[in-house]
Amino acid sequence: MAMKAGSKAAGIVIDDAAVTPRYVVGLCADRELPIIIKIAKGSLKNKLLILLPGALALSLLAPWSITPLLMAGGAFLCLEGFHKVMELIRVGHHANTEEASLPLTVEELEKERVGSAIRTDFILSAEIMAITLAGVSASSIWMQATVLGVVGLGMTLLVYGAVALIVKADDAGVALTRSGTGFVRAAGRSLVRGMPIFLKVLSFVGMVAMLWVGGGILIHGLHELGVHGPEEATKSAAKSWLGQTVISAVIGLVVGALVDPLVKFVIQPLVKRFKKPKVS
Repeated sequence: MAMKAGSKAAGIVIDDAAVTPRYVVGLCADRELPIIIKIAKGSLKNKLLILLPGALALSLLAPWSITPLLMAGGAFLCLEGFHKVMELIRVGHHANTEEASLPLTVEELEKERVGSAIRTDFILSAEIMAITLAGVSASSIWMQATVLGVVGLGMTLLVYGAVALIVKADDAGVALTRSGTGFVRAAGRSLVRGMPIFLKVLSFVGMVAMLWVGGGILIHGLHELGVHGPEEATKSAAKSWLGQTVISAVIGLVVGALVDPLVKFVIQPLVKRFKKPKVS
């Protein structure tokens, strides 16, 4: 049951694995794994200490809210996917936003990177746990808790294990280039040269996966709420899984484009207004 529920969050997992390596870019090689371990620990706290109890409370007290919350998370994924598409179109548009606020010391930089990664992970983890909960909502509370715990632990190990392999692959390639045999050296050089291409491909796959998963969540959520038209139209337009996936991704892109001005001109100004300190 945990594998079936967790598989539905595959798109989020791919994006998480694609996004996380950027938090160790520019730092010393010997600090890469310790930073990833810190982020992984923060991710486990997010999933097991905050999101798991919150998901169980929702299941007990307000089960009707699971589908709307899942759809809200789907809309967020669509928005994030839309942003990534726009960044792909407008290369360098956001290139210097993070660099402008870098701390002065290495310790502060590391602390900021870890904190930023854990905050991003919280949003992605919330969506993973919501998708998982929706898949086991008919089970007993103890089964829900078990599945949520297994998925939370398994996804964390999967994502950050993969991230650790990705960020250390170039170091492994350099080590191979110093080996005695010509074939091993060539393999090492290919690994070093291929990792930037691999990361770009992984990022693109993560972008598409976010749009596909987000659009799919919205279509299925509407079906659960009694609006069957979008899901039926998608199935009738494309009989294959690939065709339905493409349609879901396109719908996700359109939804992201519609949500973007809502967030920029309505939600963000409201949040800033409430956060603005009152002058006494």
